[in-house]
Amino acid sequence: MSSRLRVAVLAGGRSSEHEISLASARSVLAALDPARYETTTIEIGRDGRWQLGAGRESLPAASGTVETLPVLADSSPARALGDVDVVLPILHGPFGEDGTVQGLLELAGVAYVGAGVLASAVCMDKDVCKAVLRDRGIPVARNVTLRDHDPLDHPFTYPVFVKPARLGSSVGISKAHDDTELVSAVALARRHDDKVLIEELLDGVEVECGVLGNRDPVASTVGEIVAHAEWYDYAAKYDEDGMELVVPARISEAASERVRELAVESFVATECEGMARIDFFVTTGGEVVVNEINTIPGFTATSVYAKLFAASGIPYAQLLDRLVELALERHERRSALEY
Repeated sequence: MSSRLRVAVLAGGRSSEHEISLASARSVLAALDPARYETTTIEIGRDGRWQLGAGRESLPAASGTVETLPVLADSSPARALGDVDVVLPILHGPFGEDGTVQGLLELAGVAYVGAGVLASAVCMDKDVCKAVLRDRGIPVARNVTLRDHDPLDHPFTYPVFVKPARLGSSVGISKAHDDTELVSAVALARRHDDKVLIEELLDGVEVECGVLGNRDPVASTVGEIVAHAEWYDYAAKYDEDGMELVVPARISEAASERVRELAVESFVATECEGMARIDFFVTTGGEVVVNEINTIPGFTATSVYAKLFAASGIPYAQLLDRLVELALERHERRSALEY
């Protein structure tokens, strides 16, 4: 019997971040030590179909079993989830980062990397996440939440940001400079979600901090985002030369320590485990404000989360090892509970 851990990398997904997920998954597969891990891949198509691949070189999957859940045939991807030691869900956005896949993995009784069902769902919903953080005294940007047919009223000075409540990678987000642009921005956001946020603009520096751990989380070095655009939109995040990450961030030592402190507090408040990347603004007045929490951040070796921990002394392959260990530790701890 092989002494290697059996790891399934779950990638793709139905959201608009499908291709980003595949890029992250390829990087993860290449970095997992073949002497320690026996890998398999499961790719979820944009149409929701699950395809079982052979392993390290099988993304995008060109062959293999193709099924739509729920399927429990012996060769199906659903069955494969229960036949591994750890699942690495490298999925971004709805139907992957929002607790849905995490619930499936809980039902399958398998260890998996990252936040659980509750934390995934809470952090995916910007409105609910802000409410949880506010209740813990953690500063967040003010916002107005709109549901269907609500008037486009807000108390903020333009410009403002308009965001779908439950989406990632800045998809559907606009910066509105007046009432006319607000109408268009809300219409765009409503194409992606039936709950929309109008959020005040915070003038300052955008910084990011990684968190790693379960019951004893640690924060990474703080990095500063320099977007080569008016704001840190989808193109700035993913186009070549769209942004620059400055590590360490060019902020005061006191502000940096406050970011790291609030990163851990936010991680704990939202019941995160494993990993998260937490985005902040450091205002011109020196206040540190949480922007959002990403429970499955981009995960290539050159992604912000990996770079922040590399700068903190934890290289990419070692970071993956630690995340697998954390997944197994949580699974063992929770398996001992009585229900």
